[in-house]
Amino acid sequence: MNYEILSKISEPTDIKKLNNNELSKLCGEIRECIIDTVSKNGGHLASNLGAVELTVALHKAFNSPNDSIIFDVGHQCYTHKLLTGRFEKFSSLRTENGISGFMKPSESEHDPVITGHSSTSISAAFGIYNAKKLSGSVGTAVAVIGDGALTGGMSYEALNNAGSKKGNFIVVLNDNKMSISNNVGALARSLTKMRNKPKYHHFKFALSKFLLKIPVIGSPVNTFIYKFKEVVKGFVYKNNFFTSLGFNYLGPVDGHNIEALESLFNIAKNYQRPTLVHVITTKGKGYIHAENSPKNYHGVSPFEIEEGALSDQKVTFSTVAGDTLCELAKNNAKICAVTAAMTGGTGLSKFAESYKERFFDVGIAEEHAVTFCAGLSKGGMKPYFAVYSSFLQRAYDQLIHDCAIGNLPICLLIDRAGIVGEDGETHQGLFDVSFLTSIPNIEIYSPSSFKELEYIIVATENSDKLTAIRYPRGSETLTDSSYDFKSEFTVLKGDGKGAVVTYGRLFANAIDAQKTANFDIVKLNKIYPFSDTLIDTLKTYKTINVFEEVVKNGGIGEHILALLQENGYKGKFKIHAIDNKFVPASSVESALAKNGLDTESMRSI
Repeated sequence: MNYEILSKISEPTDIKKLNNNELSKLCGEIRECIIDTVSKNGGHLASNLGAVELTVALHKAFNSPNDSIIFDVGHQCYTHKLLTGRFEKFSSLRTENGISGFMKPSESEHDPVITGHSSTSISAAFGIYNAKKLSGSVGTAVAVIGDGALTGGMSYEALNNAGSKKGNFIVVLNDNKMSISNNVGALARSLTKMRNKPKYHHFKFALSKFLLKIPVIGSPVNTFIYKFKEVVKGFVYKNNFFTSLGFNYLGPVDGHNIEALESLFNIAKNYQRPTLVHVITTKGKGYIHAENSPKNYHGVSPFEIEEGALSDQKVTFSTVAGDTLCELAKNNAKICAVTAAMTGGTGLSKFAESYKERFFDVGIAEEHAVTFCAGLSKGGMKPYFAVYSSFLQRAYDQLIHDCAIGNLPICLLIDRAGIVGEDGETHQGLFDVSFLTSIPNIEIYSPSSFKELEYIIVATENSDKLTAIRYPRGSETLTDSSYDFKSEFTVLKGDGKGAVVTYGRLFANAIDAQKTANFDIVKLNKIYPFSDTLIDTLKTYKTINVFEEVVKNGGIGEHILALLQENGYKGKFKIHAIDNKFVPASSVESALAKNGLDTESMRSI
């Protein structure tokens, strides 16, 4: 493809030289580049297509990296990457050794912080802004946050903190779904149009400056005018949440009009108080399939551009979990399903349709979700919280304080456990075992097949404990599910001298490896806590190798080793796990091989 203008953009200052026609053409080329790359590599499509003009206008009005621009979650930062010297590398998006699908400081000085999880941008940007003030650095900080990310409680904590301070801190609300202000009729539209013009704000600043110079009466008059204006605005615009927190509110403005956006950003830069710029955008803009169905084009696998991204009909661990829950709910009116803005991703779409009153999407609010489940449980219901492993990290305190101490019967359906692949460090599900095993009164399972997952969900329906069932992304890799998964552990005999202890997805690799290597497989079904029978069984082996798809620190291997040592074990013991590091983006197969967790690694022990 011929990217006449985009190919010449090596840094953000290059776009400041372009006229309106060239900027319009640039936006078209950016969309072509994003669609072409995502169609080959997969990635976040609709959110990025909706933020093209917004990002161009940000880089026209501000001066990155002196002005720090932080995109919340980061799944709308593809245009930002293209404008900050990464066009030549953009085809490597979300591939091994390629550029990340999220902001990443190691890639560019224009990425202030790493992103990947929601609702963090305002906190990070406000911290950077204050650091600049304290150190005397030039520039400001801008948080770009979507309306979806505003369902996360952390964003409100940050707004509350930032709104109480003085200074030129800016939040850009990229609103592609909801209305923030309940405006009233033609008067509101007229005033909004007037307030978004630079001349209005220049006059306002000049008038205030003039009045403050008048002795005695100047300051009271200026205060009266300000308060009177706020009363009128409150009447016309009704209650505006952001102004009540202390933010100056600008907008709403068309998020696809670069000139209007740049004008409003320049106005925001003149305020010496926190300012929120409300931008209205269309998700998926410029690609008809994504515009018509933005939810289905949020995150996509590779697809044919002309045909669009076809929905994946393959059975996955997520769909099996959701379907099994639906079956249980038919005969148990106490079963409720909870998710944090991941209905489709966690396989709960069918449950949401079938049992509307017992389904709760709480938004991107994992902490609230867990405590909400505690409340449901305390009220006599049986809640199942379906959540990605990497997002459950955010609710550790709630698991302890609100669930485990009270020993409430809640079930965690932990999706995307283990290596997830191309989303990289921020999304790998490698820490759940370590932090969950530190919690008293919890039982943890890690099924290796669809049948085992279904069995565990059914078998633990009446559990009186906090239960965690963790499973990988995608489809099962095990070809034979006839093994015993109804006991706490099972042994598949080999030569009987050495044992490979494993669980979850890696069990399939162990079975393949055992065909040409001599060892017993001790497959854990309930991975924590352990029974005395398991430790007694393992004591009989001269060598034990534990393979697990989690970080080594706090993993199952360390817990087993501690108990074996307490029981006087003298044999050889080795843990094969993620060696306490973050795993970058790559295919699942490559990541497992590089970390010594694939079939070949098991054969060579």
